[in-house]
Amino acid sequence: MSRSYTGKDIKLLWGLAAARCSFPNCRIECVVPASNLDKTAIIGKIAHIVAHSENGPRADPAYSSELRDSYENIILLCANHHDLVDAQHNTFTVHDLRQWKENHELWVRTTLAHEMPCVGFAELEVISKALLLMPSEPNVAFALTEPKEKMIRNHLTDKVLQYIQLGSSKANEVERFVQHTAMLDVQFPERLKAGFVAKYSYLRDEGLDGDALFETLHVFASGGSHDFLRQAAGLAVLVYLFEKCEVFEP
Repeated sequence: MSRSYTGKDIKLLWGLAAARCSFPNCRIECVVPASNLDKTAIIGKIAHIVAHSENGPRADPAYSSELRDSYENIILLCANHHDLVDAQHNTFTVHDLRQWKENHELWVRTTLAHEMPCVGFAELEVISKALLLMPSEPNVAFALTEPKEKMIRNHLTDKVLQYIQLGSSKANEVERFVQHTAMLDVQFPERLKAGFVAKYSYLRDEGLDGDALFETLHVFASGGSHDFLRQAAGLAVLVYLFEKCEVFEP
């Protein structure tokens, strides 16, 4: 039976794992940047927690076939640890892999929270450029919607709420940055918002919604960086736009 991961589940998996191996204490980056001689290398692999097939590693015939390729049943590992857990599937159990995934995603959130107080104008300036590069129409009217209503309309879960609460801690800093930059470039706030909306609309047209959409926007707002300080800055900008601007409308 062929694997059938959805784009939503893959983006959610890689995003919430911060593109790092979830094997305990490994955390190696699963995307190696391009060099002068070679293109970007993807060294991460998707491992099934319960086997995809009924005779694979950690197989459970009673486990729903509809869930076997879902986000809940997959974990991101580097190539070495992917092969290891499948080769020694009696040693590394379903319970182990589920616990690793939960612990790793908690580590990602904790690390972002640790870096968030360090976000300043320098980081916000770098991150805002990713949004400004998106082709957009600056003068577009949007209907204002309360953040809680936006979460409901966009099918966001409590997992994303934790990120929103984290990013909100820097809302005042982002607002000061936007106001300061607007003194030098009066169109900056509108272009920043419009760049975000353009990316949001593009992802919606691609079929993304819910937590996967939010996490993909977080990656975009972070400029695709795997540095946690840059990711914290990207989250701060994303949450500021989510809360303060008339965007994120399905």
